[in-house]
Amino acid sequence: MTNGNNRAPDVAAIEAVVQAWEKALAEHDAEALVACYAPDAVLESPVAAHILGGAGVCRGHDELRPFLAEVVARTPDERQYYRAGFFTDGRRATWEYPRETPDGQQMDFVEVMEIENGLITAHRVYWGWRGVQILINDQYHRP
Repeated sequence: MTNGNNRAPDVAAIEAVVQAWEKALAEHDAEALVACYAPDAVLESPVAAHILGGAGVCRGHDELRPFLAEVVARTPDERQYYRAGFFTDGRRATWEYPRETPDGQQMDFVEVMEIENGLITAHRVYWGWRGVQILINDQYHRP
């Protein structure tokens, strides 16, 4: 597989960023999460709109830091994913992962990270309808 520049994807480099991000989230380390992002990175997520209000977009470390700190505070100590792994074209990591809600229903998510020089430059998070209902009902919190 090649990307638009006819270069083979650097799967190991993309995987290193994704693993660093996952490790930081699992360890509830907001500063390590921020360090995964380029200084001018943009993150778009319905959770950002839910937590911070506004458009759900964080631009740069100064806006990412309070959002990621709140995400870390609301992240359970143990998370169970029903799928693992991601797809990459050498510039983006994309993965889909269903998770269980507190009442046993399935929530679906897709995340896309654009990565350059070992840092996330853009991060988009998409929630399925059940996840959106969790946000609408203000049920997104740390158990």
